Amino acid sequence: MIVLGIETTCDETAAAVVERLDDGRGRILSNVVLSQIAEHAAFGGVVPEIAARAHVEVLDAVIANAMTQAGRDYDAIDGVAAAAGPGLIGGVIVGLTTAKAIAFVKNKPLLAVNHLEAHALTARLTDRVAFPYCLFLGSGGHTQIVAVRGVGNYVRLGTTQDDAIGEAFDKTAKLLGLGYPGGPQVEKEAARGNAMRFMLPRPMHGRKDADFSLSGLKTALRLEAEKIAPLTDQNVADLCAAFQQAIVDVVFDRLRAGLVLFRARFGIPTALVAAGGVVANQAVRKVLNRLAFEVGTTLVLPPPELCTDNGAMIAWTGCERLALGLTDPLNIAPRARWSLDEIAAAEGLRRRTAAYK
Repeated sequence: MIVLGIETTCDETAAAVVERLDDGRGRILSNVVLSQIAEHAAFGGVVPEIAARAHVEVLDAVIANAMTQAGRDYDAIDGVAAAAGPGLIGGVIVGLTTAKAIAFVKNKPLLAVNHLEAHALTARLTDRVAFPYCLFLGSGGHTQIVAVRGVGNYVRLGTTQDDAIGEAFDKTAKLLGLGYPGGPQVEKEAARGNAMRFMLPRPMHGRKDADFSLSGLKTALRLEAEKIAPLTDQNVADLCAAFQQAIVDVVFDRLRAGLVLFRARFGIPTALVAAGGVVANQAVRKVLNRLAFEVGTTLVLPPPELCTDNGAMIAWTGCERLALGLTDPLNIAPRARWSLDEIAAAEGLRRRTAAYK
């Protein structure tokens, strides 16, 4: 089974061709990602209108490149998958519309993939992780702890009540006059800073639920910066170190609470899986390793290029869904918001309807 995957939910234009073998293993035949960092750097964040226009300009070439690298033509693929949401709606429309056109012209099944589901299932492509496992998703737009029980079967155990972790990193970088994207810049500065100089809060620490809250941490950082303005280079480094350490402590505490909830409801997870751009942060990766060791489970970290947005995760999710006969009509709508809970509810309804018939 070979599927073309298209990803355009934010500021990466991506396409990939992935093969699912008969034994369930996955093989990436191509994975092309074109970043828009240069287009958005001057604004300190992603501008939706610029992102959508950039997708329109380059998507056809990115897809052609992915097909060429894979050594396949359209007759050789079994389905066309595209991220149908959640994300910046202009970009989602570009990718999904292109996938619909290919599927219609080439008479191939369409697979409208949830971007979050793609992150959730990437570990099955890279490490063949068995269900059920616990997912920590940390990115610029999402911060969630999810019980992944099967394809289309997800239970959200925790989420952020305000900012996502990646968003908090980006806003911190912008506040301190660092470049975009903010996460790598904050991590670089933190490496030469003193994390103990500023005592920042650890929101939600010790609570039995697994939710996050990061807006208060961001505000506390701003207030500390204002107290000592104008900032020296060492001030910036120390603020970044304090912020990153607070994030690390929050991730450890909230994820530990999430794993307690997982065990109480679903038993021992087969693995702790992490995905999203925040997972590229080395301090975060270390605390995830520590937590997995302490709770006695396996930590699965897909390669960095598969943790951030990419077409391979979309194509693989298309393979997983196509193997179960879960295809979509050509009139399916793009969605700016689309939670994993909604997928689980829809899948449950489909199964109940099939059983009734």
